Amino acid sequence: MLKHHDKLERNSIILVIATAIVVSIGGIVEILPLFRIETTIEKVEGMRPYTPLELAGQNIYIREGCYLCHSQQIRALRDEVERYGHYSLAAESMYDHPFQWGSERQGPDLSRVGGKYSDEWHTAHLTDPRSVVPESIMPSYAFMKDRAVDLHDISDHLRTLKTLGVPYTDDMIAHAYDDAINQGRNDGDTSGLTARYGNKVFARSFDGQPNMVSEMNALIAYLQRLGNMVDFTKYNPDLDPRNLPDGAVKAKGEAKP
Repeated sequence: MLKHHDKLERNSIILVIATAIVVSIGGIVEILPLFRIETTIEKVEGMRPYTPLELAGQNIYIREGCYLCHSQQIRALRDEVERYGHYSLAAESMYDHPFQWGSERQGPDLSRVGGKYSDEWHTAHLTDPRSVVPESIMPSYAFMKDRAVDLHDISDHLRTLKTLGVPYTDDMIAHAYDDAINQGRNDGDTSGLTARYGNKVFARSFDGQPNMVSEMNALIAYLQRLGNMVDFTKYNPDLDPRNLPDGAVKAKGEAKP
């Protein structure tokens, strides 16, 4: 076979055709399994779509380029798990469009930042980063506290994500604006919000301003949601029904020891 290799190298047309065939085979092997998404993302309890306010916060996160310095992907390496927490699961970013895995860590990973710090800490950090982290090189985002979050197209955003497979209902889309406002206030009526998104929804004035739902409010709502949807005391990938022998049934409430 090797003795005929010079014929391939000397004939540009044959070389292009052979290269296309090899690349096509490699592409099919890597890309085709992704179309069967149910086999590549494990099912975990607790995951839900972003609320409208959290989604608005993610939009601000992307707009300001936070992903350039902060990743949202903890690899299954001992040092990363000990520093940041449980390694990231694919299911935790299944509703992200685009996902925020990132490629740089000039700042810490934010996969498990939700609930790690108080709202007051986040407000102080975004306003004056060095007031809480003296060695921080992060710029100030104090201006966000004076800007009302833009929610004029939030229903359209949910509707678009629904076409991409995010399980937003018509009811969620219809009440998107009201849900965002109510989640960002201390006195908001959150009965409809929790009915649509479940009880694991934080609703309050995240930046401490009672009279305005600001961009900082939305961004903190998003940050406080990161990494706290999955109950890892109950998560065990070995108990996924797809990994059990035929006929085996996962016992109700069975959890990882």
